[in-house]
Amino acid sequence: MKRVLPFFAFATLFALLGTPTHAQEVKAGDLVITQAWSRATPSGAKIAGGYLTVENKGSAPDRLVGGSGDNIGKVEIHEMAMKNGIMTMRPLDKGLPIEPGKTVKLAPGGYHLMLMDLKQPFKQGNKVPVTLEFEKAGKVTLSLDVQGVGAQGPAGADHSGHMGTKHDHSGMKK
Repeated sequence: MKRVLPFFAFATLFALLGTPTHAQEVKAGDLVITQAWSRATPSGAKIAGGYLTVENKGSAPDRLVGGSGDNIGKVEIHEMAMKNGIMTMRPLDKGLPIEPGKTVKLAPGGYHLMLMDLKQPFKQGNKVPVTLEFEKAGKVTLSLDVQGVGAQGPAGADHSGHMGTKHDHSGMKK
């Protein structure tokens, strides 16, 4: 029995230390922002994507209208969608609505932050501070956790079912 106890103690400690940390949760008014991340960029790259989840726990709509960052020249909200068999990307000039009681996910292949005129590359493991601007909730500062170049989501998140998933844009106005 004496030999079993140290093994369990070691296994428990390893499990606790080996558990990935989850991205921060940021609250702004009725909005809760989680899973903020980006991908590492090659040296010399001037653009990157920013991804996150926004939940509106209130009873009134809000809208993500822009953003900024010290290492970023310009932040726009973009949408990628299939149109006549061709992937298109366009800025959402009026921002991205966050309806009450709904969650909006900015992810590769759909809505995302387009981070332009980067002043230095994003390196895996770093955190990139950004300030998002919402119509009602105002300015919110958070950090994007930089993942590997081909990452499909933030570290520690469950991505089962995301690969090959079609995004439903049926409720969007064109």
